[in-house]
Amino acid sequence: MTTNMPQSLNAVSKDQLTVFSNELTEELKSILSYWLNYTVDEVNGGFWGKVDNDNQVTSDASKGSVLNARILWSFSAAYNQNPDEAYLQAAKRAYDYIKAYFVDEEFGGVYWSVDYKGNKLDTKKQVYANAFTIYALSEYYIASKQQGVKEEVIGLYHLLVNKSYDQDKTGYLEAFTRDWQPLGDLRLSTKDANEKKTMNTHLHVLEAYTNLYRIWPDGELKQQIEILINNFFDHFIDAEAGHLVLFFDEDWNRRSRTVSYGHDIEATWLLLEAAAIINNQEMINRIKGICIAIAEATMQGLDTDGGLWYEYEPVGSHLTKEKHWWVQAEAIVGFYNAWQVSNNDKYLQLALDNWAFVKDKILDKQNGEWFWGIRADGSVMPGEDKTGLWKCPYHNSRACIEIINRIKILK
Repeated sequence: MTTNMPQSLNAVSKDQLTVFSNELTEELKSILSYWLNYTVDEVNGGFWGKVDNDNQVTSDASKGSVLNARILWSFSAAYNQNPDEAYLQAAKRAYDYIKAYFVDEEFGGVYWSVDYKGNKLDTKKQVYANAFTIYALSEYYIASKQQGVKEEVIGLYHLLVNKSYDQDKTGYLEAFTRDWQPLGDLRLSTKDANEKKTMNTHLHVLEAYTNLYRIWPDGELKQQIEILINNFFDHFIDAEAGHLVLFFDEDWNRRSRTVSYGHDIEATWLLLEAAAIINNQEMINRIKGICIAIAEATMQGLDTDGGLWYEYEPVGSHLTKEKHWWVQAEAIVGFYNAWQVSNNDKYLQLALDNWAFVKDKILDKQNGEWFWGIRADGSVMPGEDKTGLWKCPYHNSRACIEIINRIKILK
């Protein structure tokens, strides 16, 4: 969490912010309650791999390392904010499962997926998944205070730098085989381009290293964070357009034009947080300007109802008219962060408008948690998960935690 804040509240009342904080406090409890009540796998251990919108479990669904790391982070972060023993126990459950089934004791790192019984399934080493494991373990160390966890996460950091970092051109290569050899298909999902360097992975490596630095302020780690921020300055941020470039080849040649509104606004506050944690004032000042420029560009993707569309493809001027849950969560934090940086009340209003949209359209008031998303006609996107390889408690719980903590600073 950054410590930037407006010099004054201007026309915005403290009562309005109090309501905002109170609502998100209740929503955070609701999200975590859902995961405690509907996703715990008492049969095979850990958490179910798939639950649908009607809370029906697919008991033989595979289990992903990203989902489990995000569960670990969410309950650890929730405990660190509000020390409820149930949260710590859920975090421990996630940690125990990751250590028992996802950690590759022979070659290091974590597998992409296991089957519902915990047997190895997809053993590739996706840097994205390993970054989320670093992110989660760092948070769990703060909650558990177990020295062994700290040693494990530092070891995983060294492995990632050793195996994935491009010493010649900087940046992190996307994926490897189980034994960290070159891999033909590098993609996180079928919708992604098969390229060696991606914005999404670099953003979450940066996020992971930022969290690790909180518990281990190492000099080499600080340099890695600075290099990653410079990768965004030099490559990922299209300064002219105000958007992020998503895919590059190994030599940093651009390989995409697609605009991802959710990633744009998410990157703003994560970049500022990273520069703040290492106390690099020059980077902080530069990123503050980037926060506003990207927030302005992200506004191109806002609908009149306050929701943020998913993606825009400049070639053919095609807008993907879907409003995904995680995009809204990032919009709430990103626009609030822009208000903190600029003291311009319009950004706070955008955050409040987006939260109003979430309450109206994204919250599942009948079955709990957040829908994956809605379509242009306002209907719920069919066939999507409530819990799955990608559907997790991380974006929405993190948005709640971030805003609650940021509002607390103002009081």
